Amino acid sequence: MSEERPHPGRSVEAGAAVSDLVRLMDRLRIECPWDRKQTFRTLSGYLLEECYEAIDALSREDWDDTEAELGDLLFEIVFLARLGSETGAFDLASSARRIHAKMVARHPHVFGSAEVQDADAVRTQWEAIKEKERAATGASPFDGVPNALPALLKAVRMTSRAADLGFDWERDADVLAKLDEEVAEFKAELTAAGGERKERVESEIGDLLFTVVNVARRHGVDPEGALQRTNEKFRRRFEEVVRRVGAAGKDVRRTPLAELDALWDQVKAEEHREDS
Repeated sequence: MSEERPHPGRSVEAGAAVSDLVRLMDRLRIECPWDRKQTFRTLSGYLLEECYEAIDALSREDWDDTEAELGDLLFEIVFLARLGSETGAFDLASSARRIHAKMVARHPHVFGSAEVQDADAVRTQWEAIKEKERAATGASPFDGVPNALPALLKAVRMTSRAADLGFDWERDADVLAKLDEEVAEFKAELTAAGGERKERVESEIGDLLFTVVNVARRHGVDPEGALQRTNEKFRRRFEEVVRRVGAAGKDVRRTPLAELDALWDQVKAEEHREDS
């Protein structure tokens, strides 16, 4: 199968569409009272919300919804760039030029003479280039890992950076042993816990979650996505339990736990049979 080559027509069409959006934003900023009122701070929440909605659409593989959500996200980017141009700090063009230059520098196997064998080699090369950039500026090895990231994703990013610098377990068995150790420490704190030990229990839970993230990372699993899928699985199964209780004319709040557990096991077993 031949490689797909860039299609000039697509680039022109995309550029024209983005230009139309920029002009739309210019008009809204002038003529719409709500748009005139917005600031970097007020738009930050909308930006985060649109990111999550786009991720949700992608996870559902709903491409029509994904198209719409990416458009919403693009609008927030154009809006923020417009605010940047008003302050003279940056604009959409400068942001685009900056990311363009960075991508060229980070892909010497495409735009230079470097050679790589596979995607893993590309990632290793990418991290090596980033490390040189950080060393040149004296930046922290965690520079560029946003504090606002969800905790699980932030843990993945930080431990990945540390691993790229050689700070990682040598074997999966070692990190699994660490997981057993953290579970034991958590149980010990929980057993001894009184009101004054809540912070220590919290600390042990944090250590336990952090180690689980490392297990996931070493096995190529996205812990955020894994937890989201488990959340959805729990929602689906518990909703079915509640439906069956209601269909029997009962109130779930007054249904014995043993009965709820039995219904849960039924729903779970039925799902497994359907999947097999």
